[in-house]
Amino acid sequence: MSDKPFTFICGPDDFLVDRLGKERYAALTKDIDDEFSQEVLSGFANNVSEVETAINHFRDSVQTVSMFGGRRVVWLKDVNFLADSVTGRADSTLKLVEDLKELLAAINPADTAVLITAAPIDRRRAFPKWCEKTGDFTLVGGGDDGDALAGVVIAEAKALEVSITPDATRLLLAKIGSNTRLIVEELRKLANFVDDGESIEDKHVAELTPNVAEGDFFESAEAFFSGDLKWTLAALERHFFAGGDSRPIISALQNRNRILIQVRALIDSGEATLGPRGLNGLKQAAPAYAEKFGEAANEKSAYNLFSQNAWYVGKLASGAKLPTLRRLIDNQKEFVAAFEEIIQRPREQEEVLREMVTRCLSTG
Repeated sequence: MSDKPFTFICGPDDFLVDRLGKERYAALTKDIDDEFSQEVLSGFANNVSEVETAINHFRDSVQTVSMFGGRRVVWLKDVNFLADSVTGRADSTLKLVEDLKELLAAINPADTAVLITAAPIDRRRAFPKWCEKTGDFTLVGGGDDGDALAGVVIAEAKALEVSITPDATRLLLAKIGSNTRLIVEELRKLANFVDDGESIEDKHVAELTPNVAEGDFFESAEAFFSGDLKWTLAALERHFFAGGDSRPIISALQNRNRILIQVRALIDSGEATLGPRGLNGLKQAAPAYAEKFGEAANEKSAYNLFSQNAWYVGKLASGAKLPTLRRLIDNQKEFVAAFEEIIQRPREQEEVLREMVTRCLSTG
């Protein structure tokens, strides 16, 4: 039993935080048969009033004496009012958090085991820092870039007693995106597929993992930006043979190319570099360009490089030699021209795209 007055688990991803919370709660309650000595409370709040309600319920619970004696276990889960949000920044919320701090400081762990799980949180605030010093503190997936996602993949693979190659990790994240639930489920599927002692390789991911991040046209975009004309033409053939349409391919190409244009501009200006951790300098460069995006500066968008995951963007850009800015701009023009030509030649969509990629990838 920990001598800390409470356990505090937090992180940017609610799924990972909740999963570890369930494990800790199970460990805390494994020797407690009295169901009245176990209580799970919701800390999810949409406004200050709901924050107050959650903390009042928590106060009542931790101050309740076990009916049959012995230790009580209280889990305040899904806490979201510690985030950098309108509710989290409200003065009334900050005062209520101070009340929560006083409650936690007075906990006797011999009488009551308290578990709090919170995601996301603003670690700049005083309360999380106090929890780190005072409680049994765990930060889950504590990176501000793709290190966290790669860490999820590696940790989950280790838990499943399989290994996964770096290329397979990259491709898995490219296909799935940042959805940790799907990452975990896909790894379980892949682990069941490979033989004992065999590593999960990119060929397994390519064959078995759906393209959630970009749709079933993912291969065409991946092939195009690898610079491999033969692969790109083959991917287009497979896409159209399966009854696919040209529009999602053009959209995927434009979206990625748009991001790469911004990446190339930052690299050429010396504000960012490509490294093993992704696009280094992305976070530092963001304030200088925030006003260019106006009200959309903090919105997740394919138009806004600074809303993207630095590790993922870096991997997109380093998957092959990053084209020059001129080439990327010419690509974008080619995509627009192909779209316009397809309007004129709707029954020749595959041929239009084959001609387009040949022009783009044959240019030195």
